[in-house]
This record gives sequence, structure tokens and C-alpha cells, in this order.
Amino acid sequence: MKRFKQMSVHAIFIGIGLFANVALAQDSAKANAIAESKIRNIDGVAAVVNTGYVTRKEIDDRIATLKKQGVKLPEDGTVRKIILDRLILEKIQLQNADQEGVAVSNKELDKIIGDVAAKNKLSVAEFKAKVIASGTTFERYKQLLRDDVMITRYREREVEGKLKVSDAEIDNFIAERTRATSGAGATRSAPAAKGEPEEIDLAQIFIPVDAGAGAGAQAEAKKKADALLKDARGDVDFLQLGAMAAKDNPKIKFQELGYRTPDRLPQLFYEAIRNTGGGQVANTVVKSPAGYHVLKVLDRRAAGASAPPQQAAAPDAGSPTPQNIPITQTLSRHILLRSRAGLSDQDAERRLQGYRDQIRAKTADFAELAKKYSEDGSAPNGGELGWMSPGDLVPEFEQAMNRLQIGEVSNPVKTEFGWHLIQVLERREGQLTVEKQRQFARAAIREKKFDQAYQEWMRELRDNATVKILNVEDEASSAPR
Repeated sequence: MKRFKQMSVHAIFIGIGLFANVALAQDSAKANAIAESKIRNIDGVAAVVNTGYVTRKEIDDRIATLKKQGVKLPEDGTVRKIILDRLILEKIQLQNADQEGVAVSNKELDKIIGDVAAKNKLSVAEFKAKVIASGTTFERYKQLLRDDVMITRYREREVEGKLKVSDAEIDNFIAERTRATSGAGATRSAPAAKGEPEEIDLAQIFIPVDAGAGAGAQAEAKKKADALLKDARGDVDFLQLGAMAAKDNPKIKFQELGYRTPDRLPQLFYEAIRNTGGGQVANTVVKSPAGYHVLKVLDRRAAGASAPPQQAAAPDAGSPTPQNIPITQTLSRHILLRSRAGLSDQDAERRLQGYRDQIRAKTADFAELAKKYSEDGSAPNGGELGWMSPGDLVPEFEQAMNRLQIGEVSNPVKTEFGWHLIQVLERREGQLTVEKQRQFARAAIREKKFDQAYQEWMRELRDNATVKILNVEDEASSAPR
């Protein structure tokens, strides 16, 4: 919610002073209106933020940048308001960071720019020329970069630096996951009272299918999803059902999303389970652009409530000592084309599609192409990456890899490192050590805590700021002169 400073004026008019004060108030209101009109129409200010402001040109520039990056923007007329909200939050963070003494020296900024240039295999002079060629000045680029670094440092100090994960939290996390995968019954939380906010612990089994796949592939995926939904309604552990389905078809994924408020669930998911009780499966399969989802509500509880206490294990229930758990490891190889000047995304994708077509037509060998064209340390080994466990690779790469059958070659995949062509060579059952489990648990807990803390922090920043929206609808170029 925006917090506007309001002024209440109480006046007592006596005798002839009444008319003088009325006239003065009218003149003041007229002057304020003229001043605000000048701000809106001449200076192009979209919003006043504390002692600063956001201009309509800043909104225009941000939209143009997002379009250039290929980001799909809303078409319902809300895009300018969304961008303005983001810019307001950035402005607030920059103002607070400056007040708190967070700074980036010119020397630090020059080093960061040098690192960025080196990553793109350019000299600083070449990088500067590339920035200017993109349509902006180098000084403007440096200022935007300085702002980004300041915001990041401020956020790290105020949010990330204050997050703590205890050993007890890690133990509880692992114990809950172990119970979930072993089929042990879970104690239900107390439900939220009617009208009160709640959290939902949701699990899904996901059957992916490309949006452009033919009717046959769509029908086959839907048939599999319907069969899993039918099985899930029986006396079976949902996550074990997902594990069995994934073993038969590695493209199928299953996961527990953890406790989330409705606004942190995909809208499609929440609509499907809005009236579904804890321990129950959604009535129908959910179709999304990515495929088909079978959903089960594991638990519903009042927002902010702690997990219910677990019943003590019976004396003969076995040792509670954490054990290594089985996982699927993947041996794959790739051809990497790094992002760099002179190689657009379209060119990289087209080149990799050409390699893929040659491999599928058996006119070229994957390993030989990797040795010749891949731009990373795996090239001499034919692109082989070694045996990888879940979480060892960046998400975009791992997700694409997991969808492949053994021997299958992927379509081009983009990650933070560039563009990849991936082939799965082999899979095997491995062991996830207790120490690795604790690393994953710590990362998962920290991620969840950060998400909650960051959202709360942003709300507090906005609530404590003085923000006045003047004009967001007009583009800067269309403002009256």
C-alpha cells in the first residue's frame, strides 16, 4: 500500500478576514495546480519518490530494453504501471542505500566493467564501442551499472546477510522429506479459520509436452496424466507414485512445492485446488503451456503457523540416523557457444540447430563437433561433462537434460553461459550422501527464507516511502510541450 503524507487544514474565519483567507486558499490551490501541471507536462515526471522522481522517459527506456531482450510484455495496458512500480522500488532502494553509506567507487566500477568486457572476450575500448553502438552513452551505462551494484549490495546487507539457517532446521527439513518419500503418514496442521490467510503444501506430478507438439503427443500426455490422477486417488503415497512414473519415463517430474500462500502459487494451480482439502487430489488434471499437472494438497494451515509436531517413532521403528538416499545421475555432453559480441542469440541458435540436424542425419559425430566448436574446457573430451547429480548444473541445462532419452539430442538451450546442444549418454542410480543432503536442505531453506524476507522487506520500503503518482499513462514523446 502506498503511504501518502496528508495535511489537514483547520481554519476559523472571523469577520472580514474570511474573504481574504478564501481568496488566498484559491490562489494557493491554483498555484499548486499550475506547478503540478508543469511537472507533469514539461518535466515528464511520472511519480515523485521521497525527494526524487521517476520520469516517463525512464519508463519508455525500460520498456524498450525489455522488448529488445525479447521479453513478452502484458498486452492489457498495464505494462506502464508495472514498470513504474519497479522503478519506484528501485529508486527507494537507491535512496536508502545512499543514506546508509552504500557506495561503489570509480575504481570498483572500472574493475567490474573490465571483468564484463573480459567475459565477453573484448577489450574495454571494444566493449565501450559496443555499448555506444547499442544506442546509449557509455556514461549512462556506467550509471545504470553503478545503480545495479548498489541495489545488490544493499539487498545483500539488509536481507541476505541477516538470514540464518540452524542445524535443527536442516534436520527437520530432511526428516520431513524422508517421511514424505517413505510413505509415512503426516500429521495435519490446524486449518485456517474462515476468512483468515492460509498456507498450502502442494505436490505435483508433471508430464511435459511442448506447446507445439502434435495432437497425438498431446493426447498421449493427457492420457498418462489422467491415469496418474486415477492412481493418486487410491491408497498410494503421491510422491512415491511420482517417483515410479519418473523411473518409467525420465521426462516426468514430481516435487513437493512446500507451504505457500495462495499468491505464491501459479494461478492455474490455485484455481484447481481452491476447494480441495488436505490429503486430497485435485478433481481434474491441470493443463499449462508446458504440459499436464496432477496436483495433491498435502496440507493446509493458517498462514505463519509452524509445522505440527511429529509423533515419536515406535521403539521398533528403526534408527532415525540419516541415510544415503538413491538418486539418478546423468552422464551427458554438450556443445557450448558462449554469448559474446558478434554472435547474436539467433546466430548461435541457428548454428546449433545445424549441428543437431547433422548429428540426427548421422552425417557428423557429436564428439567431433564438440571438439571443434565447443567453447569450454570440455571440448577436448568431446563435450563430456562427467556424472552429474541433481542440482549440480544450472536449472535451464538440467531441466532440458532431464527431458532427454538416452542418446537423444536436445534443441538449442540458453543458460547464463551461452547456448548449448545437449546429448544424454547414460544414466545410473547413485547415492546422495548425508552431507550432500544437508547442503541441499540448507540451500532450500535459505531460498524459502529469502523469498519471504525479501517480499516483506520490499513492502516495508514502499510503506515507509512518500510516493505520489502524477502521470504514468502518457509516453514521454507524447507529453504536451
